[in-house]
Amino acid sequence: MRFLVTGGAGFIGSALCRYLVGTLKQSVVNVDCLTYASTLTSLASIESDPGYILVKANICDPKAMADVFARYEPDAVVHLAAESHVDRSIASAQVFLETNVMGTAVLLEAVRAYLDKAGQAKRDGFRFLHVSTDEVYGSLGDDGLFTEQTTYDPSSPYSASKAAADHLVRAWHRTYGIPVLISNCSNNYGPYHFPEKLIPLTILNALEGKPLPVYGNGSNVRDWLYVEDHARALHLIVTEGRLGEKYNVGGSNERSNLQVVQAICHLMDRLAPKPAPHESLISFVTDRPGHDQRYAIDASKLQRQLGWRAEETFDTGLEKTVRWYLDRRDWWAPIRDRVYRGERLGLVEAAPR
Repeated sequence: MRFLVTGGAGFIGSALCRYLVGTLKQSVVNVDCLTYASTLTSLASIESDPGYILVKANICDPKAMADVFARYEPDAVVHLAAESHVDRSIASAQVFLETNVMGTAVLLEAVRAYLDKAGQAKRDGFRFLHVSTDEVYGSLGDDGLFTEQTTYDPSSPYSASKAAADHLVRAWHRTYGIPVLISNCSNNYGPYHFPEKLIPLTILNALEGKPLPVYGNGSNVRDWLYVEDHARALHLIVTEGRLGEKYNVGGSNERSNLQVVQAICHLMDRLAPKPAPHESLISFVTDRPGHDQRYAIDASKLQRQLGWRAEETFDTGLEKTVRWYLDRRDWWAPIRDRVYRGERLGLVEAAPR
């Protein structure tokens, strides 16, 4: 198969490209417009592979997308290109609407035009996987899990834009017969994670002896998924999933934000002990507007139908992640110096709720 991966220079996208090309020896066309969060060094291990092609293009550009499909004739699309940081969506929602909503619509129309011209064999085998988030479901209470039937209730501009994209994908399936699948994943973590997100930001701040910001009282709970486990799941879904279905992908690793930061501190005390104890650096800061209290994924459908299981526990995956950042200053230092220095984003006055 030839896979077209959108957003393949991002965190999850690069993990998927490395898995498809480096491990499975598949052919991949990576379409990425190379925004601030794209890092081509994340793809260094496969950039010279004959099965890998990088195309710098924006999914919001209809002509560029038509040209990509005409030239490379993919058998499957894994659509990951998106603006993804909630704090940035709070500060500036417009780009999230443009990329996540309109970009998805442009891509779906490019797929529709491509399949209209394709032969029967190509149409019969084609698949389009839209990769989404558990944040579209909103917030859980103390109990329960998100299932594929959970009602959508997004809280942030980011999650609302992803929810809109999910609805577009399903509508293009029902109206035009596009062979789609949707996946909704929990919080990813692992190597090559852009350092604006909680885990890499905490690791790097701890390494540099800077404050470790925790929103509110740190009680907000997330389910954590190691990114390489997610890459395996995406390959299974796009190749073996049932068309028209959606699949939740989670690591069954619920932790509060404070527990995550404390776990990183304990690892840093052992692996990079100066300054120690790192927990003394924890700083509770004003909570994020519209901050959902708890996410938790029921991934039993994916496990039951496709046989997927997460290989990493949170403890094993987190130690691998911390060790990677300690060893790969060459990857993150240029980002930290020139792109994002660790400043707080999304600081706006919350509206009454």
